[in-house]
Amino acid sequence: MPRDLLLGCGSRRDWRFNVGGRTAFGELVTLDAVATHRPDVVHDLRNPKLPFSDDEFDSIHAYEVLEHIGQQGDAELLLAQFSDYWRILKPGGYLCATSPSWKSMWAWGDPSHSRVLTSGTLLFLSQAEYSRQIGVTPMTDFRYCYRADFDTVHVTENDEAFAFALKAVKPSRLDPRFV
Repeated sequence: MPRDLLLGCGSRRDWRFNVGGRTAFGELVTLDAVATHRPDVVHDLRNPKLPFSDDEFDSIHAYEVLEHIGQQGDAELLLAQFSDYWRILKPGGYLCATSPSWKSMWAWGDPSHSRVLTSGTLLFLSQAEYSRQIGVTPMTDFRYCYRADFDTVHVTENDEAFAFALKAVKPSRLDPRFV
């Protein structure tokens, strides 16, 4: 049975993506910083090191939570957070997330929002994009502190919402190149 993680679960436990052929959680683990939300794990996401083992989850879901952690312009924290999401995902696992669109009044109107994610942000999570962009565009090279790798497999954005799914690119433990 697939094992799934819901970050910043709050009081909701709903699946919002059809990705990888799945439309429902398997074995669900919930995480939130607020104990009264009754998560399985109480953890503050501002600490990028999550209390889980490598390759533990088939998918991670973060609905209306990533805009609350970190600060706009703190690239090293953002990359550390996504590196840890990558670490705990199985090879080929998915990170599915929603947040307000940068065009929405809620992006910065909500006083608890501290950063905005865009499709441009996702470029910095792909090693292939670094290879394509560095030296050709003004993209900053963060490979000195970012080794994880995601492929963007889904993006939708309108005036209110931004949704994306990323697939963890890493060799399987069965792959001889993994050693």
